Amino acid sequence: MNLRHRTPARRRLVAAGVVVGLGALLAGCAPAANSAAGTALLPGFWLGLWHGFSCPVTFLVSLFDEHVGVYEVHNNGHWYDFGFVSGILLAASVFHGPQYTRRRSPRRAKQAPPPE
Repeated sequence: MNLRHRTPARRRLVAAGVVVGLGALLAGCAPAANSAAGTALLPGFWLGLWHGFSCPVTFLVSLFDEHVGVYEVHNNGHWYDFGFVSGILLAASVFHGPQYTRRRSPRRAKQAPPPE
């Protein structure tokens, strides 16, 4: 089935399904304190990057579940912080950016410029 032949309602339904699926995937990887783990390997840059990227979904889950934390308190310091902030910026650019890109409509492209 070609995407051009789908109705707007069906596109919204498919988009909502994709968003819910991605949200469930990211919520499954939410950071939380692990009492069984030792403190030998503290979260560093890469785990901070992942926690920052999944922060929007983790925040929503943390509103309803007190065992889910948004930020890993036991980390190795500034590298985790740098990764966390980088992950938040990455998530903002990935999820916010594509929605606001505009294509020029063919009708608008054909209009003559306003007179000076």
